[in-house]
Amino acid sequence: MVRVRRLGRLQILGIAVFPFLLVARKDLSKNAIFMNHERIHLRQQLELLILPFYIWYLIEYGILRFKYNHKTAYKNIIFEKEAYQMETDLNYLKHRKFWNFIRFYGN
Repeated sequence: MVRVRRLGRLQILGIAVFPFLLVARKDLSKNAIFMNHERIHLRQQLELLILPFYIWYLIEYGILRFKYNHKTAYKNIIFEKEAYQMETDLNYLKHRKFWNFIRFYGN
């Protein structure tokens, strides 16, 4: 775990940058739900062979940002939808299907 406080003007508590999980505060690394959310992102990144994940993520955010404010655009990115909806299922990654994020379009 590496501590990170800011990315530009954005306050970020954590970010998954394969193969690392970067957290703003040490206590967050002990939060199972928070860490599960970030691990879901690591799986998504692996499935998309890492670089395409970041390209898709940024393009989708950019498109959504034209329609919504930052927070709403961020929450509507398909990868975030999966991670937020499934973060409390601590066994999710054990039974998650390949490219499962696709089923979160329109949710």
